[in-house]
Amino acid sequence: MTKRAYQYRFYPTPEQAELLARTLGCMRFVYNAVLRWRTDAFCQEQKRVVTRRRVPA
Repeated sequence: MTKRAYQYRFYPTPEQAELLARTLGCMRFVYNAVLRWRTDAFCQEQKRVVTRRRVPA
């Protein structure tokens, strides 16, 4: 099986760039908050915190 990679480049307008920056900033904030929550929970209880349920196939 051959693996391929594609690279794309885009040139957003100033409005799109601002929206992208705001959206990615929010995503980064949420990711870091959840990571901190999981890290603190592990340090306190020495157990993994499961954040999603697995649905049986």
